[in-house]
Amino acid sequence: METSFLELRCKEVVNIVDGKRLGHIIDVAFNLATGCVTGIIVPGEKSFWNVFKSGAEFFIPLNQIVKVGEDTILVQIYGGQPTGNPYILSNSNVKN
Repeated sequence: METSFLELRCKEVVNIVDGKRLGHIIDVAFNLATGCVTGIIVPGEKSFWNVFKSGAEFFIPLNQIVKVGEDTILVQIYGGQPTGNPYILSNSNVKN
């Protein structure tokens, strides 16, 4: 199956473990050495106090994507997002 990034951005990401909506894809991660996609990046959780603040982003490895449908991407993520989670990308980890 082939798809473009613009088509992926329109799909909502949902965790099948707890049914939580994670938002829409904001970026795709690549391994430059191999040219392969390594995962997708969705926005981090927003709380009442940081609605306007850009929070951390959440990286979902490709092996945790279960199904890509017409409107939704189903992922399987156990646990939540603890502070030491390597899948949370802070703004300081992003290089411009």
